[in-house]
Amino acid sequence: MGSVTCNPLAPPSTHLLLNPLKIPKFCHSRRQLHGSQRASKIIAYYGLKTPPYKLDALEPYMSKRTLEVHWGELHPGYVEGLNKHLAKDDVLYGYTLDELVKVSYNSGNPLPVFNNAVQVWNHDFFWESMQPGGGDIPKYGVLEQIEKDFGSFTNFKEKFIEAALTLFGSGYVWLVLKREERRLAVVKTSNAINPLVWNDIPIISLDMWEHAYYLDYKNDKGTYANVFMNHLVSWNAAMSRMARAEAFVNLGEPKIPIA
Repeated sequence: MGSVTCNPLAPPSTHLLLNPLKIPKFCHSRRQLHGSQRASKIIAYYGLKTPPYKLDALEPYMSKRTLEVHWGELHPGYVEGLNKHLAKDDVLYGYTLDELVKVSYNSGNPLPVFNNAVQVWNHDFFWESMQPGGGDIPKYGVLEQIEKDFGSFTNFKEKFIEAALTLFGSGYVWLVLKREERRLAVVKTSNAINPLVWNDIPIISLDMWEHAYYLDYKNDKGTYANVFMNHLVSWNAAMSRMARAEAFVNLGEPKIPIA
């Protein structure tokens, strides 16, 4: 048996939502030989993706301790669970994480691998939806598209925060681009459900599971959601994601500039 290990901090790029041919970079691969080279089987594993900032970079709005618990302790559990499922069933080998989420959702009858796969995706996307010095108002085409689809940025912000406050139990709030309607929308999902399963394109997300905010805000979900919009959300990430989306969804004017 031979083995190859790559840098564990260089996991798959999981958010190239619009490129179904993108094959992920796997952190570990193990080749099992069964009598001949031609009978070899490759087993591949996902790695824990590092947030695009230091763990204390979002303070005072999201504490280093929250990141240590949420990213450092909880997120790795989903990665480990996903890898265990993939080791048992190589039928799922070769899918990008985006594809794995859609396939394992199984039209509303999720396969056992779904929860871990979608939570790895959701957490990676959530970390990348924030940045130090974030919040405020988006610029250029993103702002124009929001104003076009919601009437004003204030209307959008109120709708997003209302979705966070009215979400029952655990889940996520998303700004998505709806392919068929060719417009932006705010949606909320329960538990780990991800808008990819409805063919929507996520633009930003807010994790509304209690562990995402309790250490900093206790049960004050309203303050947490407002702080996210005012100080944490990455409109730079949103602009980049919208630019990629426009390659596949014709929004007409305005055109979203490449970030």
